[in-house]
Amino acid sequence: MLEGILLKPSMVTPGAQQQEKASPDTIAKYTLTMLKRRVPPVPGTLFLSGGESEVEATLNPNAMNQTPNPWHVSFSYACALQNSVLKMRQGRPENAGAAQKAWLVRAKANSLAQL
Repeated sequence: MLEGILLKPSMVTPGAQQQEKASPDTIAKYTLTMLKRRVPPVPGTLFLSGGESEVEATLNPNAMNQTPNPWHVSFSYACALQNSVLKMRQGRPENAGAAQKAWLVRAKANSLAQL
């Protein structure tokens, strides 16, 4: 039942040995090309953030959503939302307010990126 499937692929990114980073536009171009060649339209394509920074994990899906495509492109990760927040909080109650504000910034950026 393809009409009910959610995919969790990785984005097409340069290999670990590649010195030069690819731009979000380049990653979007190659990822969407790959999907168009191999994947029929499905309700959702949710990307993992493995190996990406928080910012990259936000900018790459955002770039994919700037072009019309037959998939709902979003994300399926927590690391890109919470790594910096957990480091900021350090388990200390006095850091809770600042950590909550940082989490809201990450959550809003990722929310906007999937539109």
